[in-house]
Amino acid sequence: MQSNLVIFPNAGAAKKSTQTEEGTITKYDRAEEQFIELLAMEDLDNQLDLKPARASEFEQTLSIAIHAAYKNDRSDEQAHRFLQRILYRINRLKLFWYDDLRHYTNERSPYLYSCRDQIEAAWQKWELAQIDVAALQKLDVKEALIERASADLNPPLSESSRYIRQEMTEVGYRHLLAIGSFDGLVEGSRLCYVLGGAANEMQCTLVRVLLEEYGNGRLSRKHSTFFAQMLAEFGMNTEPEGYFDLVPWEVLACANHSFLTTDRKRYFLRYSGGLTYFEVAGPAAYRNYLAAAQRLGLSEAAMGYWELHIKEDERHGRWMLDDVALPLAERYPNDAWELVLGYDQEKLMGDRAAAAVVRSIREAEQAA
Repeated sequence: MQSNLVIFPNAGAAKKSTQTEEGTITKYDRAEEQFIELLAMEDLDNQLDLKPARASEFEQTLSIAIHAAYKNDRSDEQAHRFLQRILYRINRLKLFWYDDLRHYTNERSPYLYSCRDQIEAAWQKWELAQIDVAALQKLDVKEALIERASADLNPPLSESSRYIRQEMTEVGYRHLLAIGSFDGLVEGSRLCYVLGGAANEMQCTLVRVLLEEYGNGRLSRKHSTFFAQMLAEFGMNTEPEGYFDLVPWEVLACANHSFLTTDRKRYFLRYSGGLTYFEVAGPAAYRNYLAAAQRLGLSEAAMGYWELHIKEDERHGRWMLDDVALPLAERYPNDAWELVLGYDQEKLMGDRAAAAVVRSIREAEQAA
């Protein structure tokens, strides 16, 4: 398999309106290339101890981007993109990609951890500022979760949903698949990080969800296989991360947030609340995509993933609410509000990502 770690296609496609924007983007692109070189450097931390200047330009750009994205009244979109891409390049080392083993030389590098922590600290503070955490702490958690799940199971059609169902062209559909492949080809992988530990009904339910995502151990039934079949139907790239440069930063943020909440067991309740929303709300989104594919007269292979997910995620949503989230609320009464925080954050970030994907689809259609 071709390397997925240090070789990504360069984007460089978006048109910029001013020289200032072009200069900023060039600076971020250059810093990202420098970071890719650091990732591949043998014995990274000792090398930087000997020659700290090797990382100085990247570190300066990192500091500038954190301020531009999270500490200005007006956030810089290119700074967001740069930071989420850097963060993802670090986080993806937690998964195994069946590529060159040397790509994992620095997977436990303190330097990479320090970069990750710098970004996450500022980013998470910025994300939490968009939610009234104090109000969540006063809720009846079980009632709040039940009400939210009921509302999100069959929500009214948004403007974006109507666009996808009624107007999106085949060009747009292919673009949707390209962006969706970022997550669809590594389906459910981060869930494995929360499965270890003491056995109980909640843990077993999470294992059942993971097993179904992985086709109960059969590659032909694994969800990512169905996604790859949709891509293959159009002659598209079926390699994981093959369309990395098309992925909006808002989508990358969802993945990076999941890496954070699965990696830190203190955030287990937040992750469980977020996964509850993801499974409950998923079928409504997939119905939009399925309706678009049917309107376009596409083949069964070009839409099979959506049909599978509609069936299975309806079941997973019930499992997550009834057998994971609500029992966790009883087990952790003082911290149960974190389940709602996780649920609401996943919804907020998911809605933001969905809007970004639709904008990207429209731009692709206009360019075509």
